[in-house]
Amino acid sequence: MRRGFVNKIEWYLEYQIQKNRPGLLGDISSLLGMLAINIVTINGVDDKRRGLLLRCDSHEQIERLESILKTMDNIVVTKMRPPKLRDRLAVRHGRYIQRDADDKKTFRFVRDELGLLVDFMAELFKQDGHKLIGIRGMPRVGKTESIVAASVCANKRWLFVSSTLLKQTIRSQLIEDEYNSNNIFIIDGIVSTRRANEKHWQLVREIMNVPATKIVEHPDVFVQNSEYTLDDFAYIIELRNDPDEEITYEVIEGSQMFPNGGLSMFDF
Repeated sequence: MRRGFVNKIEWYLEYQIQKNRPGLLGDISSLLGMLAINIVTINGVDDKRRGLLLRCDSHEQIERLESILKTMDNIVVTKMRPPKLRDRLAVRHGRYIQRDADDKKTFRFVRDELGLLVDFMAELFKQDGHKLIGIRGMPRVGKTESIVAASVCANKRWLFVSSTLLKQTIRSQLIEDEYNSNNIFIIDGIVSTRRANEKHWQLVREIMNVPATKIVEHPDVFVQNSEYTLDDFAYIIELRNDPDEEITYEVIEGSQMFPNGGLSMFDF
């Protein structure tokens, strides 16, 4: 940890503006200064909301801040908590990641939000240990490209276990240094379940035991044809061209199995 930040507490404050009068942000900034609370990052979050990532020395400072903010008529505090990943990204990008109301591990993006998606996945990729992530989406919406970009941002090496990015790739073995927990293993669920042999599946099982991040495109097809279930996934990401687009697997399977009118495969 950098010198000067030892034992510092980080907190996320979000408030909704009830009456946006001139000098409102200045008043809140002055209040934070009087309480010796530092502003790390500040940004607008959604309509009439502002998010602040704060840093201070003690919980008592936050408690005093919260009690004072409750007396202010022009704002309503909507969040006051230790920052979660979604909070940090909301401040960084000025918008919240959409989360499924019923399935809290499912996060939704549209193509216009590729920068936010890459940043989100990069933060997940930086975390150590086994993590299984699924990503749903139609062809050419940017799934594989976003995974590769996030791997670069996270300073991780990516490996295609099965893919259709260039030509159809199905791997049945890795070389020794590829069994590395710092790698991101990318599996195309449709290619693996429709075209692969038992050697490939043995490799998939070996990779699942590596304490590293595995990301599966088309996880629904993957679990229908394997011993894995959606409960094994820590996160499910959905990427659409627009919010109302339906992800249809019949269309995806047809386009992925025979790209450019034929089947071209790397199998090694």
